[in-house]
Amino acid sequence: MIWLIGNKGMLGTELSLLFAERGLDFVGTDREIDITDPAALEAFANGKDAEGKRIYWIVNCAGYTAVNKAEEDAETCRRLNVDGPGNIAVLAYKLRTRFIHISTDYVFGTYNKQASSETGEKQPYLEDDDTGPIGVYATSKRDGEVRVMENTPGAYVIRTAWLYGKYGNNFVTTMLRLMRERDTISVVNDQRGSPTWAHDLADAVFKIIDAVEHPIGLASPRNVPFGIYHYTNDGDTTWFDFARAIYQKGRELGLLTKDCEVKPCSSAEYPSKVMRPDYSVLDKSRIRNEINILIPKWEESLEQFLKELKK
Repeated sequence: MIWLIGNKGMLGTELSLLFAERGLDFVGTDREIDITDPAALEAFANGKDAEGKRIYWIVNCAGYTAVNKAEEDAETCRRLNVDGPGNIAVLAYKLRTRFIHISTDYVFGTYNKQASSETGEKQPYLEDDDTGPIGVYATSKRDGEVRVMENTPGAYVIRTAWLYGKYGNNFVTTMLRLMRERDTISVVNDQRGSPTWAHDLADAVFKIIDAVEHPIGLASPRNVPFGIYHYTNDGDTTWFDFARAIYQKGRELGLLTKDCEVKPCSSAEYPSKVMRPDYSVLDKSRIRNEINILIPKWEESLEQFLKELKK
C-alpha cells in the first residue's frame, strides 16, 4: 500500500485522483496527522487507519509553501520542511519502505554555475550541483532534502519548479484572475525557469513507483537508483513570457474575453521579502534516462491545463 501524505494540496490531490484511476492501493492523510510528531506518524502507520496493510511506499507532498510568510515564521517553516520530512524518513527506514519526497528549485538560489564556454549561456542545474538557498523557505527545503537522505537510503527526492494546477492557488490561475479584472498587468521578465503542470508531475511520481515495482530486466529496485531527481515540464521561459502565453491561449480558448496588456518589468520593480532564483532551470536527463520518461513541453501542458479549466 502507498501512504500519500499531504493528499489535499495541489499535487496531493492530483496524485489521489491518479492513484485511484490507475487502481493503486493507497491511503491519504493531510493535517490530521502531524508530520512533526514522530509518534503520530508511527501510530498511523501501525494502526487501524492504515487498514492493517503493510506500507511499501510513502509519498510526501506536505510542507510549508508560504515563501514570503516564512521570513516571519521561520520556526513553523522549518518544523514542516525539515523536521517533518526527517521524521517521515526515519519511519520509512524503520518500515523498510521506499520514500518519495517533493522539493524545489529554490534550493539553488543565485546562479552559481559556470556558463557555457561555447555560448556564454547559463546551463541547467544537475542534481549534484552545489545548492545556495536564499531565505528561510529555500534553506528549509534544502535542509529537508539533507535530512531525508541522511535518514533513509531508500529515498527519492524530486525537485520541481513553477508548479500550477487545478487544486490550489498558483501563477496561472492568478494571472487569469488579474487579466479578467485589469486592463494592464506587469510581470517580472528577469527570472527564468520551467513551468510544471501538477498533473504531469503526478504522472512522473507514478512512473517512478511503477518502474520500481515492475522493473524491466533485473527484478530489483536498483533499476531506479535512489537519490535526487529533477522534474519540470520541458523548455524554459520567463514569468513575463509565461504570462503572455497564458493570455494568448486564454483568449483563444475563450477563458479571457477582454483585452489586457501584459508588460515586462524587473524584479527590482516588484518588491518582495524573498529573492526568487534568477535562473532555476533544472536538467532532467537523469529522470529521462532512469525512468525512460517522456516530458511534455511546458507550452503543450499549459494549453492542456487551460482546456481542462474550460470543461
